[in-house]
Amino acid sequence: MGMEKKYCVICAWRANCQKRFSVGTDASGNVHCPDYSRDLSIKDQDIEEAVKKDQSS
Repeated sequence: MGMEKKYCVICAWRANCQKRFSVGTDASGNVHCPDYSRDLSIKDQDIEEAVKKDQSS
């Protein structure tokens, strides 16, 4: 199992976040946000499918 992915789009607070997309990120796009909390309704499989779909576009 790899490192946990941390993206604004899968954060539980994304709808109400005032820092959205303005926090620092690393080369992989992972956010460095002290308020980050993963939305547990979004499964890893859903994320992988979305990334593959985006890369093929």
